[in-house]
Amino acid sequence: MLKSRLAAPFVALAAPLLLYGGALVSQFGFGLHPCEMCYWQRWPHQAAIVLALLALLLRRNDAAMRTLTLLAAVAIAISGAIGVFHAGVEYGFWEGLTTCSTTQTGPITLDSIMAAPITRCDVPQWTFAGVSLAGFNAIFSLAAAALVLTLLRRGRTSTA
Repeated sequence: MLKSRLAAPFVALAAPLLLYGGALVSQFGFGLHPCEMCYWQRWPHQAAIVLALLALLLRRNDAAMRTLTLLAAVAIAISGAIGVFHAGVEYGFWEGLTTCSTTQTGPITLDSIMAAPITRCDVPQWTFAGVSLAGFNAIFSLAAAALVLTLLRRGRTSTA
């Protein structure tokens, strides 16, 4: 059985792993090319994964574990906030900071530029029930961050 004091760092690890993994599956498995703001949402998840892993490695030091888990929750929430912004751009609520991007790698030639897929940040590539991938990232990231913070708080009150 999972000790209650380890629940928060495990959730702080599992949530960004699942969300980042889902982004990679949608990109490489289903051919949905990320725009620039999609990449912005991935960076905090990568940071949260590292922070949560460190928290679990340092689980014997309660203060370090809790601090790293808190930082992971903040990173997850930042990804959610970027997702809110990106979804707002997609739904036309406000203008984005960028208009399009490409995933081109290798030598840049005119032919490679013309053949590279262009991905607009203001056009969702996929939606379900009217919610885009950025919207789902916002929902799940903010909920996961809130859950981690709740678990951290419960862990503190149960040991006090």
